[in-house]
Amino acid sequence: MAAALVVPFAAAAPPAAAKTAPAKAAQTGPAAQVLERILGRQRAAQVTLQTIGKGTGADRFRISGSGGRLVIAGTSPAVQLTGFGWYLRKVAHADYAIGGAQLDLPARLPLPSAPIEEDASVAHRFALNDTNEGYAGAYLSWDEWQRRIDALALHGVNEVLVYEGQEAVYERAFQRFGYSAADMRKWIPQPAHQAWWLLQNMCCTGSPISQQLIDRRAALARRIVDRLRELGITPVLPGYYGTVPTDFETRNPGANTVPQGTWNGLERPDWLDPTGPEFGKVAAAFYQAQTQLYGQSTMYKMDLLHEGGKAGSVPVGAASKAVQDALEAAHPGSTWVILGWQSNPRKETLEAVDRSRMFIVDGLTEQPSVTDREKDFLGTQYAFGTIWNFGGHQNIGAGLTVWNEKFHAMRTKPGSALNGIALMPEAIDNNPAATAFFTDMPWEDAPVDMDAWLAEYAAARYGAADPHAVAAWKIIGRTAYAWPAGKDTRHVTALFDDQPSLTDTGTPLQYDPAEFEQALRELLQVDPRLRHSGAYRYDLVDVARQVLANRSRALLPKIRAAYEDGDQAAFERLTGRWTSEIGLMDRVLGTDPNFLLGTWQSEAARQAADRKEAAALDYDLKSLVTLWQTESPGLQDYARREVNGLVGGYYAERWTMFFDELKRAMRTGAQPKQIDWRAVAESWAHAGTRYADRPHGDAYQLAARVAEEPAGALALASDRKGITPGGTVRVTATFTNESTLSAAGGVRFTLSAPRGYTVRPAAGSGARDVGPGGTATSTWTVTAPPAPSPARCPAWTAPSPGAAARAGPNGRARTPCSWSAGARSARPTRRPPPPPPSTRRTATRSGSPPAARTSGAPRTSSRPSTAPARSPPGTRSPPR
Repeated sequence: MAAALVVPFAAAAPPAAAKTAPAKAAQTGPAAQVLERILGRQRAAQVTLQTIGKGTGADRFRISGSGGRLVIAGTSPAVQLTGFGWYLRKVAHADYAIGGAQLDLPARLPLPSAPIEEDASVAHRFALNDTNEGYAGAYLSWDEWQRRIDALALHGVNEVLVYEGQEAVYERAFQRFGYSAADMRKWIPQPAHQAWWLLQNMCCTGSPISQQLIDRRAALARRIVDRLRELGITPVLPGYYGTVPTDFETRNPGANTVPQGTWNGLERPDWLDPTGPEFGKVAAAFYQAQTQLYGQSTMYKMDLLHEGGKAGSVPVGAASKAVQDALEAAHPGSTWVILGWQSNPRKETLEAVDRSRMFIVDGLTEQPSVTDREKDFLGTQYAFGTIWNFGGHQNIGAGLTVWNEKFHAMRTKPGSALNGIALMPEAIDNNPAATAFFTDMPWEDAPVDMDAWLAEYAAARYGAADPHAVAAWKIIGRTAYAWPAGKDTRHVTALFDDQPSLTDTGTPLQYDPAEFEQALRELLQVDPRLRHSGAYRYDLVDVARQVLANRSRALLPKIRAAYEDGDQAAFERLTGRWTSEIGLMDRVLGTDPNFLLGTWQSEAARQAADRKEAAALDYDLKSLVTLWQTESPGLQDYARREVNGLVGGYYAERWTMFFDELKRAMRTGAQPKQIDWRAVAESWAHAGTRYADRPHGDAYQLAARVAEEPAGALALASDRKGITPGGTVRVTATFTNESTLSAAGGVRFTLSAPRGYTVRPAAGSGARDVGPGGTATSTWTVTAPPAPSPARCPAWTAPSPGAAARAGPNGRARTPCSWSAGARSARPTRRPPPPPPSTRRTATRSGSPPAARTSGAPRTSSRPSTAPARSPPGTRSPPR
């Protein structure tokens, strides 16, 4: 049956009289300016924005039509924009997100058939993790920041964490305490690593930072906070809770500081005792400098004794009260925002402070162990939070089904202290569907029907209710977005991204990759008229990327098996496929501007004063996503991500080096040499290679190639283990098309044998097509020579002319055989030396010969994971 394209605008078209209604004078407020940026002047002029009095009630918006005009009313400019975002998705079938937009709207905006009114069930709608400053782009331009603020406002966010520009605050404040500006610049890290300095985890990476960069970033930060305030969004600024250089006590006699040791091998700043006489002075100077630079806020974020911080002999309760008192002295009535993570906030803190002026953005609410935050937090108000990725990983995956039930259950239970949401992935520039769903929750009265929500999202994302788009998103919804509670989404990436190792298994997926792949097939069949938006391209690239990432998990065990069996031909073929798929992923990523490392590089270069500084900033951002930092070996690859340039440059280079060394070992029998991966990372980060900062290539064609990518395996079986001279054996070959998306066409089987053996086809050698996931078999009768021979056992080869490139089964597999009457057995294949310790297989091998199979075929064995668990910097315990 032909798929039907449902165009939504006809039913919603304004009355004929409305088409000639004169346009009102353009509105000029901050929300109106956002509409003009998004819609263009002509369409924006069709929208009337109105303010609703809030009083002591909740934020709310109303969408209606009047006189042929779209009218959106809200309690603040930001809430008006939330109403507009709601209108785009639910009425106009359009979408505006950080990850791609679709704004193919008619010249006259469609109007709702009836007024739509929504109010927020929670007061706080907080966004951004502390680590976002590094992992989502440390050198973003104002234009990009403006776009992201617009998108967050359309998604209902009313509180945004702003770390940018805080180095200027420290530089200015500490000049009152024995430090020069130059001293402070030596202590302040470069921008990509500043988040962890502000978290009191580290200092000095890449220092000294330049004065011109501090000034430039201060100007950017001022624009960010000013724009947020204009829209009615609260800029949440870092507060002061005691971070000082390690020599502060020397320069300020009488001050009591507590050394904090190291964090993941990095020296931490000292902690100035908040109960001592100097703390109040430093805090006052800090808040004064911050207010001079960026104005006042009503919310300040401070994570006291974050991730292993040491209190020493300082009483935590008294210190916590002193921190809050200093904030109150500088900003009366303001709120202390603290992350709910690990042991924070500590019980001593909660018992000592005024909890009515504390708000907890909880990073663990979705975890199954969290059941009673009112008890845990002593009644302190908190936000239902999510951190679905660590290090900015781009894995498609989050617990939408968990959120859908748990948020509403926790909010509506008697005595609930839940009064917000906290959108806190370690980088915000991924999973736009998860962002939309999470930020919708405060405006929904109860759990939604997931299929209905996904169908509506698909229509908005591409512009119409296309059945293939709906099918794609329903597949994604029941696989990647149905992540079970308590299962890790945060560390999941392709194995391509990991430090090369044959034993790497990665963090497990929680869905069937074959089912997820069907989403790519559906997206490729979306009506051609709907394929032209940035949203469609983003999703197509992201899903194709995820398909390739998932395939890496099936391919690496085959490479390992070929290596352990000493099958050089299979190893060559399979590693060639591995590197080819890395290259294909890189090309796919290069087609969309959201997946380019080169964009980050260009933004950093524009902020440098000269070539020397440009090289330092390039190293700053490239080191973060590779080795993380020179003195932090435990964090290497923590911030791995799949972007063009990083995948095709760094990851491809590492795997090529690794495979080349294993090939040398297989050829010579020598031990594989250890590779210094830290040195490789340092070299790549310092190399200065620039990658494309503009999209290149055809996303659709490359995604289609991913869908058609070959995947197959050949297994051999015989009806007996050995044959007598002149005897026969029946050999059966089974080809399995491992692709779930494309057929293997024209598959042919041939069986060759050494001189003297006779091979007669019995069945199935002719050409045929093998559908996705299907199998084909062929059988031969093989007759041995009439007398024993020292010749080797037959080598069964299975080329498939006309389909070899697609089906990929044409490798070799040796079948063990034995001879009766004293005939000697075949010469065994020489096994290679074991791989380096990081890749050595730990399972015990059986003494029996392996089952016959072609190279690359799956083998059944227990393969215990030896990959260490990873934990993130910034909001969690040290990894590895």
